[in-house]
Amino acid sequence: MYENQTENIILNRMLEKVPNDIDKREGSIIYDASMPAAIEFMLLYATVDYFIKNTFGDTAERYFLILLAKDRGLSPYPATYAIVKGECTPTNINISIGTRFSYDDVNYSIIENLGNGQYLLKCETIGTIGNKPSGNLIPIDYVQGLEVAKLLEVTIPGEEEEATEDFRKRYLNSFDNQAYGGNIYDYREKVNAIEGVGGVKVYPVWNGGGTVKVVFMTSEYKPPTTEFIQQVQTKLDPEQNKGKGIGIAPIGHVVTVNGASNSYIKINLNITFNNGNFEDYKTKIEKVIDDYFFELNSKWQDTQKVTMDVYENKGIIVRISQIESRILDIEGVDDIEHTKLNELEENLTLDVNALAVRGELSG
Repeated sequence: MYENQTENIILNRMLEKVPNDIDKREGSIIYDASMPAAIEFMLLYATVDYFIKNTFGDTAERYFLILLAKDRGLSPYPATYAIVKGECTPTNINISIGTRFSYDDVNYSIIENLGNGQYLLKCETIGTIGNKPSGNLIPIDYVQGLEVAKLLEVTIPGEEEEATEDFRKRYLNSFDNQAYGGNIYDYREKVNAIEGVGGVKVYPVWNGGGTVKVVFMTSEYKPPTTEFIQQVQTKLDPEQNKGKGIGIAPIGHVVTVNGASNSYIKINLNITFNNGNFEDYKTKIEKVIDDYFFELNSKWQDTQKVTMDVYENKGIIVRISQIESRILDIEGVDDIEHTKLNELEENLTLDVNALAVRGELSG
């Protein structure tokens, strides 16, 4: 707002107020007296500009945005630790809680025995670094009789602290959408606050009065595991106490929790290359498509639009034009046409609870 208020502009404005019969040239008394003041005024303008910028939620820096959001009862979602499922063989050995294992550059410790040789382990490093693919676990502590330890899957993904722009969006949305008493916004807010949740859709009165269905995906924009679904179910409305107000859900709300599902999309491409063939470029093409699907899945929650007078629920739309334009950006690709999704040369709309996943790819 005050970017143009430099010391020279301020100085000239000050000197214009001085009578012309007084020497105003550089080095004169009035010039030398005015210049330090002009610099201070410039700094004051800069301070005012910084203050105004951080007074409003759409321009405030992170520190001041957090202070503003406190008036709405909001704060950034904190970073969390990944919870993974491991399996140890032979299955009849009993490994103590707290036993530590390593995987690449991170360590995990057992927090729960699931039986049949399976365990839940918590990453010792906070954030997404603990979301490792399946692989071998190396015991740090000695375990007598242990033959093999494996990481099977990420049960609850670890998350980084909520990004500034994501938090800003949530803060600004809080003025438009009032979360109260078990309405859709209330469920969205509370379920998204659960560690590892990356998006949620809420279906009120889905199976009669008082029933609510909650469908969510993980913070990695993937379907949740059975264990994760059960944990969210227990936090919202324990199955053995449905509708009794034992969990987060209001009294009288019978909540059913499901996970989003994967929809595998068969893709047929017709590409002309400057040189080489499809197999030479397949890895790059797969990455381009996977990146596009990741972007689509990250906005899955937004396909359910809810306002004071509108309730609309759609599925993710996979657009051929987006796939083709992104593949055209690959160096060596000359042209692409007649792309098919699931054997049809048209955009594909997924089920409302489905996430886009690359299936069979041919070209």
